Amino acid sequence: MEENIEAACKRASRDPSEVTLIAVSKTKPVELIMEAYDAGIRDFGENKVQELLEKYDRCPQDIRWHLIGHLQTNKVKYIVDKVAMIHSVDSLKLAEEISRQAVKKNVSVDILVEVNIADETTKYGISYEECQDLVVAIIGLPNITVRGLMCIAPYTENSEENRKYFEKLCKLNVDIKQKMSNNTFTGVLSMGMTGDYEVAIEEGATYVRVGTGIFGERNYNI
Repeated sequence: MEENIEAACKRASRDPSEVTLIAVSKTKPVELIMEAYDAGIRDFGENKVQELLEKYDRCPQDIRWHLIGHLQTNKVKYIVDKVAMIHSVDSLKLAEEISRQAVKKNVSVDILVEVNIADETTKYGISYEECQDLVVAIIGLPNITVRGLMCIAPYTENSEENRKYFEKLCKLNVDIKQKMSNNTFTGVLSMGMTGDYEVAIEEGATYVRVGTGIFGERNYNI
């Protein structure tokens, strides 16, 4: 997988150090997580709060946990001090609760705003048109920092079909970064999964979320 990431970066004239691989470990036992950890992975993504909590205490403390699934406001208090980043913030209400809980626990939480880039009714995420206003609203909240954007592209057999969505999110990311007066919006882009992460990297992804490509095929040569 490392070779594929490096090749995609080379095609886009990017430095491979700009791209972080997140191993999506949802439903996977700690034993498999430890195999990936021993192979050098330190960033792991979970969809559900309860599952993340169950693994948190059983895994090495230098793991950087990413909450990549939909987050309910009543679950925020359990994870604000345990995650490196929350990728799936799609409302001001959720951001306000993250801020409130972060203040209570005296931590600062990095987040990404999730964009429903293809307007799919089955997926979460703020609309493309409303994204910038949400970012601006969140920036004023204490103990929460918007670092960039995230999307889940449509499932497809042909990864090229998702290039237009990755390109669209990257353009939005650049536009917001240019308009922000502060430098906390660093332009992080979480996009691309097992089937399309190489195309996502070519279009600017800084985080790629790979599950099946790591755990399903048990390929830890990364």
